[in-house]
Amino acid sequence: MTYEPKSYEHLKGGAVKGFSDSQLDLHFTLYKGYMAKLNEIEEKLTITSNTKPNYSFNEYSELKRREAVAFNGTFLHELYFENLGADAAISPGVQKALAAQGGQDKILADLKAAALCGPGWSLLTRNRRDGKLHTYFVAEHHLGLPIEQDLLVVLDSWEHAFMVDFGIRRADYINAFLENIKWREVSRRFDALNTSGAGGQP
Repeated sequence: MTYEPKSYEHLKGGAVKGFSDSQLDLHFTLYKGYMAKLNEIEEKLTITSNTKPNYSFNEYSELKRREAVAFNGTFLHELYFENLGADAAISPGVQKALAAQGGQDKILADLKAAALCGPGWSLLTRNRRDGKLHTYFVAEHHLGLPIEQDLLVVLDSWEHAFMVDFGIRRADYINAFLENIKWREVSRRFDALNTSGAGGQP
């Protein structure tokens, strides 16, 4: 299949407080670039021989090594954009999960701390193994993401996400992001897990 980029134009015009249209436009362009590369890689994989893969170099091997970069780079960005746009509507299920682990402020402080570990991604997940909320730092799109995770909040902490508006002030950007979490979307993701019977404890 060929993936088509989604439009996130609704986030512009001040819908995300502290994020300029210029910053968002650049970020949308980067997201579309990952999707273009994902489509290119998947198309090439349909016609590239897989008979001589090896560690040193082989066209098929390189495509497979970069496939996850483009895939995660594409869809982590979609999750990021979709959980932007301040909305405080937190479902009872999410409230209960947050409260069970010290409350919203504690969880968000840990999400921020994870994002300050370096350029990469900071994630709030529901771990399917123990049913609890976890925060993780992922240094690259395809490296460091534990398996068995349902992604609830996705925070892009790469410089491209904030340099136009915040320069090198990563902490200020993260604070702005936390003020702009679309909790209605986070709640939708979380509540869908229990509705669908996903693994872990409800």
